[in-house]
Amino acid sequence: MRNTLGFTEDELRRLAGSRSFERGLGYLSSVSTLEIGERTITATVEGTDAYEVELTEHEDGLTGWCSCPYGQEGNFCKHCVAVGLAVLRQAKSVPVQRAAAASRGRQLDAWLESRNRDELLTLVREHLAGDRDLRHRLELRAAAAGDDFGAVRERVLGLLDTRPFARYGYVEYADARAYGLQATEALSALRTLTETGHAPEVVEVAREAIAALGRTYGEIDDSDGVIGDVAGRLAEVHLAACRAAHPDPAQTADWLVDHLLGDLNDATDIALSDYEDVLGEAGLARARELVVAAWRGNPRGWAEKHLMEQLMKAEGGSVDALIAVHAVDLAPSGATHLMIARELERAGRPAEALDWAERGLWEADPDRGPDHHLVDFVCERYTRGGRPADAVEVRRNVLRRRRTLAAYQDLRTAARAADCWDEPERTRALNVLRTDARPRKSLGSAGSALVDALLDDGDHDAAWEAAAEGYADGRQWLALADRTRDRRPADALDVYLRLIGPLLTRTGDATYEHLTELLLSARTCHRTLNTEAAFTAYMTTLRTDQKRKRKLMALLDRHGL
Repeated sequence: MRNTLGFTEDELRRLAGSRSFERGLGYLSSVSTLEIGERTITATVEGTDAYEVELTEHEDGLTGWCSCPYGQEGNFCKHCVAVGLAVLRQAKSVPVQRAAAASRGRQLDAWLESRNRDELLTLVREHLAGDRDLRHRLELRAAAAGDDFGAVRERVLGLLDTRPFARYGYVEYADARAYGLQATEALSALRTLTETGHAPEVVEVAREAIAALGRTYGEIDDSDGVIGDVAGRLAEVHLAACRAAHPDPAQTADWLVDHLLGDLNDATDIALSDYEDVLGEAGLARARELVVAAWRGNPRGWAEKHLMEQLMKAEGGSVDALIAVHAVDLAPSGATHLMIARELERAGRPAEALDWAERGLWEADPDRGPDHHLVDFVCERYTRGGRPADAVEVRRNVLRRRRTLAAYQDLRTAARAADCWDEPERTRALNVLRTDARPRKSLGSAGSALVDALLDDGDHDAAWEAAAEGYADGRQWLALADRTRDRRPADALDVYLRLIGPLLTRTGDATYEHLTELLLSARTCHRTLNTEAAFTAYMTTLRTDQKRKRKLMALLDRHGL
């Protein structure tokens, strides 16, 4: 049954996941400036930094936003959990606080409506004097309402300028959101100006803004994609203005090709094909002239080659001409061979496509290829063409070059399809992995694909043997113990105790959680072995030795350890 808040502790756990929820419990005392509104809850949570949190209740549930890195990725983080728990702890007073918030809102509306024009102007001017961002936004609206396009340009470029948000020359992720809100005002103004007969001016301003944003984009932490979204919308504004203004096709082609060949397109990701209707025949001819000249001057350049490909597709060029562009610079991984093969297949030339793909396998640099997509392409065509044995041979060669679990799995799949996975095929494959592996002297050393392959096969006894010979790391020992503790509880218990030892000298939430999981597994083994008394004695000693670690003790208490 839902409470008057509209959310429960169980819902917080569901939204955050068990791990973030448990961590949120430890941040309850770090919640400050808690403010409960009619539908929103805001607070500050002290963590590695002071993080701003906002929870919003909707008819279909609760959402949360936090300024921490994990929260900026769209996750309901431990800080959101802490704020939600803090509210639940004072649930009885929440209706009163919400009623007070609603009353304050009504009072404010009534007060504003009772002010006369001069009083409201005075109020707005007071805020403009103390809020530079608000002043800039209103200045833009005022300029857009008049005919002073010079002022509009200055204000738009000012709002799209990232420098005021850069600390030490770099825009951090927390500041990117504020920049996005400001930039939205500029984009709205440009759209309005385009619709009201100022499209030619908008074309020029948008180009200046695109160049400015492109120069600074590499110095912005855009983890949540806010600035990338602004850049994409800015490109849309420019294109819409071009369609409305019909600028000179040749000049537009000059700007477009120069932009696409430069280093400033990462932010906007403009494509030549977007401008086909703007360029028309004359503009496309000019673009072709410029692109071909650039490609001939630097046929190995990625931008030049990519533009040539776009141009040919826009003009409906022949597959052979496209292949000629790519064949000038074949990637050592075989990726270019695959691109050519796919183009040929789309053109209805499957035999030539397979020839190019096979050539990619032969020509690939052993240290950089072959590209796994190329391998998949060839093997799928072999299987489809009734040549499963050839697919197996390709997978064998890949395993010899790339001794990984994935390569082993691919060979196993191909060999089973060819009905040849039984001995000696599997033994040969495992021996390839064994010759690549080296015995490990400690749990911290990197594990081997051999143990992973045996685990993946479900051959646990052979995996234990390989691990005992020194081919397993801590992760693989743990996987072995977890999978076989019902059959080999004594062996699994030994693994858990070996993994527990190093953790007892460390601190931190993640360490305590991992340690608790291992202790729970060890307890399960003792129960299977009917040696619970020994586990009780072990835990008594452990708790005595670790008693200063309060968070660990609380976690152990919570799990009955």
